[in-house]
Amino acid sequence: MKRQKRNVSSRAQARGYQAGMAGKSRSLCPHDTGDARHIWLTGWRVGREDNWDGFNTQAQIQRLNNM
Repeated sequence: MKRQKRNVSSRAQARGYQAGMAGKSRSLCPHDTGDARHIWLTGWRVGREDNWDGFNTQAQIQRLNNM
């Protein structure tokens, strides 16, 4: 049985969150313009805040599952 791909926006947000948690620069956003870029940057901001607040790996997994 084939798995359905996740929604592009939720995938962009999750990838942005992961980049933010890893401490990567927001200039590494893979999207040039549009909604996907905005959503990726929103995820990145949340990831940076969580990183600064000291969230651990378990908290990261919970946050990603709720996105």
